[in-house]
Amino acid sequence: MRLILSKRKQYPRWGPIALRELLKRDWPQTKWPATSTIGDILKRHGMVKPRRFRKRVPPRTNPFSSCREPNDVWCVDFKGQFAMGNGHTCYPLTVMDAASRFLLACTGFHEPSFANVKRVFDELFLRYGLPKAIRSDNGEPFASAGAVGGLTQLAAWWVRLGIRLERIDPGKPQQNGRHERMHLTLKQATCLPPRRSMGWQQRAFDRFRAEYNEIRPHQSLGLKTPASLYKASARALPEQLPTLQYPFADIHRVRSDGTIRIGLRNQFISSTLVGEMVGVYAISDRFCEVRYADLLLGCIDFRNGNGNPRKNLVRPRPPHGGKRSTKLSAMSPV
Repeated sequence: MRLILSKRKQYPRWGPIALRELLKRDWPQTKWPATSTIGDILKRHGMVKPRRFRKRVPPRTNPFSSCREPNDVWCVDFKGQFAMGNGHTCYPLTVMDAASRFLLACTGFHEPSFANVKRVFDELFLRYGLPKAIRSDNGEPFASAGAVGGLTQLAAWWVRLGIRLERIDPGKPQQNGRHERMHLTLKQATCLPPRRSMGWQQRAFDRFRAEYNEIRPHQSLGLKTPASLYKASARALPEQLPTLQYPFADIHRVRSDGTIRIGLRNQFISSTLVGEMVGVYAISDRFCEVRYADLLLGCIDFRNGNGNPRKNLVRPRPPHGGKRSTKLSAMSPV
């Protein structure tokens, strides 16, 4: 009993299942009581708080159906910002492998900027290699609702590296449920109360990441740790960005004003892709597709925009399988 209570004090947020597994791991020769008995012991000693009932909303789709192996999908998000003890705001960036639950990064910033996030992903790609896909919400710096393809500088960089973009539906955080559940645990462990400065806050994040990955048994992983299941990707970060190939397409470089020249028109594509090469595929006399790497940006209808200050790009079907939007994303001739 003494060891059970001691481990509970050491890991006050762990339940009896995880505690029993850790005790078995540390003292394999000891015959430990059943999980229910350990739960009763914790209750008798006032170490269990009653849980508040939370309504569980199942996801409309199964966004992680293809997450069978490490690096199939990485999940990224900013856990809600909060004020630290010194009054400054902390924005915690978290990156997790969906299959193994391995927490790749947990880094606090004063500002959720592109430069800060890119620096973290530069380090992750160098250390762990490239994932097949990255799943995020639709907010900056991961996505932009006003840009073609939702591309931001960060998203365009991922696409250039051959990483597939997966975005949850707006207002559907349960589609990234594994990541959201980790955020709840992170908040309880590191933000209640918040630390007095970014340095101390980052130390708390680092301790949490080590415990989450290497010590805590996860029920969803058969009581294994994420570190025991995760392995680095075989796809290494290239020294230089790969040259984009567009077989059987007209290739255009996006100019400084975000346009390309098609026929006699300056066709606006995106200010995000300035300097990048896009492929234009003619699919009929009326329509052509515009692609950036493997990402379909949309379809230009040449019958729209003649004598009109705007020309329309029909948005393709969302990558996660949602309904195609009937809204047209306008492309402006210059």
